[in-house]
Amino acid sequence: MIADTGNAVIVSAASAWEIATKVGLGKLPTAVDLVADFVGQMEREGFQMLAIAVEHAVRGGLLPGPHKDPFDRMLIAQAQAEHLPIVSNETAFDTYGIRRVW
Repeated sequence: MIADTGNAVIVSAASAWEIATKVGLGKLPTAVDLVADFVGQMEREGFQMLAIAVEHAVRGGLLPGPHKDPFDRMLIAQAQAEHLPIVSNETAFDTYGIRRVW
């Protein structure tokens, strides 16, 4: 789906936040260059950016269930609010009424 130029690929600010956090903690050293020019990399790929809105933050904070990862909760909230499918191998996402691809 990502490689299909007929599809819009939307990247959440939460993904940038998570990747940068993991780079900063030394858990994702292979993404140092990506983080250094995240927006530029996304633009070169033709991806669209999705900012985190207050509605997303409130929705993410109020999500029910045991899933505690703040990055995942934000992605779920954005997918719900914007009616977007999400690309993830996280089966826990399936309980939140969003379309998961992977």
